[in-house]
Amino acid sequence: MTTPTTPSTPPNPPARGRRRAPSRMERAAGRAAALQRPRVLLALLLLLALTCVMLLDGYLRAEVGGDQRVRTGAPAGDVPDEVLDGGPILSFPGGQATTVSVPDKTIVLTFDDGPDPTWTPQVLEILEKYDVPGTFFLVGSMVSRHPGIVRDMVEQGNEVGVHTFTHVDLSYQSQARVTREIEQTQLALAGAAGITTTLLRAPYSSQTDAIDNYSWPVYESLGEDGYTSVFVDTDSDDWKRPGVSKIVEWATPEDGEGASVLFHDAGGERSQTIEALPKYIEKMKAKGYTFTTVSGAMADQQPTGAGPAGGAPGTTGSGDSLQAAHHAATGATLYEGKALVAAVAVAEWTVPALSVGLVIVGVAVMGRFAMMLVLARRHHRQRNRRRFSWGPPVTGPVSVIVPAYNEKECIEATLRSLARSTHPIEIVVVDDGSTDGTAEIAESLGLPGVRVVRQANAGKPAALNNGVRHARYDIVVMMDGDTVFEPDTVRHLVQPLADPSVGAVAGNAKVGNRRTLIGAWQHIEYVMGFNLDRRMYDLLRCMPTIPGAIGAFRREAVLQVGGMSHDTLAEDTDITIALHRAGWRVVYEEHARAWTEAPGSLGQLWSQRYRWSYGTMQALWKHRRCLTDKGPSGRFGRVGMPLVVLFQVVTPVFAPLIDVFTVYSMVFVDFRAALLAWLAVLAVQLVCAAYAFRLDRERYRYLLMMPLQQLAYRQMMYLVLIHSCVTALTGGRLRWQKLKRTGEVGAPAGTTGTGTG
Repeated sequence: MTTPTTPSTPPNPPARGRRRAPSRMERAAGRAAALQRPRVLLALLLLLALTCVMLLDGYLRAEVGGDQRVRTGAPAGDVPDEVLDGGPILSFPGGQATTVSVPDKTIVLTFDDGPDPTWTPQVLEILEKYDVPGTFFLVGSMVSRHPGIVRDMVEQGNEVGVHTFTHVDLSYQSQARVTREIEQTQLALAGAAGITTTLLRAPYSSQTDAIDNYSWPVYESLGEDGYTSVFVDTDSDDWKRPGVSKIVEWATPEDGEGASVLFHDAGGERSQTIEALPKYIEKMKAKGYTFTTVSGAMADQQPTGAGPAGGAPGTTGSGDSLQAAHHAATGATLYEGKALVAAVAVAEWTVPALSVGLVIVGVAVMGRFAMMLVLARRHHRQRNRRRFSWGPPVTGPVSVIVPAYNEKECIEATLRSLARSTHPIEIVVVDDGSTDGTAEIAESLGLPGVRVVRQANAGKPAALNNGVRHARYDIVVMMDGDTVFEPDTVRHLVQPLADPSVGAVAGNAKVGNRRTLIGAWQHIEYVMGFNLDRRMYDLLRCMPTIPGAIGAFRREAVLQVGGMSHDTLAEDTDITIALHRAGWRVVYEEHARAWTEAPGSLGQLWSQRYRWSYGTMQALWKHRRCLTDKGPSGRFGRVGMPLVVLFQVVTPVFAPLIDVFTVYSMVFVDFRAALLAWLAVLAVQLVCAAYAFRLDRERYRYLLMMPLQQLAYRQMMYLVLIHSCVTALTGGRLRWQKLKRTGEVGAPAGTTGTGTG
């Protein structure tokens, strides 16, 4: 083994009063942060776009804001008698209320609540067959979802009117809500068929004598804006599904009177309407009736009531146009309408696709929980049997490598914990160009068996490789400079290496600074998400990562795979996969505990997890050829790699769907059912976490933080992973970023595994 030359002196400290120039790593970190900002923005924009799509889809499918139409005994003293006793067509020419009746022996067929993709085309087919026009009062949300039907409807010669956007009772809504409902429906009509309309039928309206003091101001206001409100003379009550004969009977006016007749082409199962409509048309034609639209009726009949003669705005009055209420949409209205229809089309495709993804993710998540529980229990029972043994006890000395870059806050606690080791060790501290006196602190402690190796700043992989070159023994333990070991940690960690097929051992990394909220969240994640996973991967013989905080290696195996690689930011995952590919077995030793300082702020946590996620993707891509390899390499490629991709990349990326759809369901579907479903998933996670805590002999009190972790911390982890995916897909490069340490993690007392509490 060739020993490299070590720099003899550390860098000179800066002169007092002079600002120190940033180091190469600091400058690189600054450049990396500047490059990542656009990708963070892109990730947030993607999440915002998804949220907007979900909100739009929910708004299209639900009555948002409540429907308070159930009022009895409402007074009607403010409504003119001429309106209450007048015809079904109400307009306000010159600002005065005017009603128009349908001429005798004339039927205005009106249809509410459409368009519906199942029933409306069948209605249109019947009307075309009998050469009969209809007037359709359309719900804007349905128009935006089915624009092609509306286009066909208008081209066929039918007339359309506004039936609000979400089918709310306008009588009890604010003026702003009323205006929004009407304008959004007009935009939908403009986008679908290139028209706007002056006709309106308010949801839940019936005959004019039902107008009361609550609804009258709405009709007055809309009338002043040029709208003609259309009521009914005869209601088929087809929505009750009373039978075909009853629908025909109830829709028939008395004594040859003209009538505005109400049917429904949407809003429920309308097979009886479809069957009754041809019979009704044939019956009325046999009685000598003709069929027209609302505009046609207004043109053929003189108005009655309080105002002068006249029709609705835009009406010709000659009867030569059955679509006189229609106006061509132009300018901003037309383009905004097209934009609305396009946005709805995106939502119509996206939400069902996301729903399928949700099912897949849900099954994968539940499957993972089940698999972790079963395999973790089996692993625990297998490794704790009295007759279980890796082979003759490993008692020989080992080399512990401690890479350190500016670890002045932590290095003393780290080295003193190693000095208490019950297993013989040498300690190799590799100072990676520290500028804060880390090396001097390590030397000043005077601890036996400690050697300090200095090198110019080159990064953690280079420091670890330098430590391996300086190691005197065949087994090397690698750890972080901010980590402390229990006295028995090294002894437990190296025992699996008694098996000659084992090339490396992953230890049990624990969060030491768990007293803060963010520390407690990471503690739950470490115990459940990392260590429970490692039991599963160990049993399947496809361990993907030896944690940088604690791992033992055969020096021979490390040199065989070329040492720690600079190719990825996850050097621990990279070398673990490389060992699998070289034919070595990698195992997990739960009793070898290391206490590490987790990031103490959200910013630091984001940086760390971003690097982990991106580095893992790099390592998986680097070793993608193992998918087609044979032997241990192929086993990892066909078992371990799919599990890592599924559980650490794909599922977490799409896991936000669970939360998004939960909120979506709470707002737009069924709040109670959605909440119960979310609580059920949380209960499953709590069961898994509780079992993981039991295996690790941890205190259950931290599980009280889990609901809040699911609401806040987990969302951040989603964003980090999405950010990493965006960086990978856009070909970005991420550099190592040093985390700020506090040195608050001390060596725990004893080896009980309960930690520092």
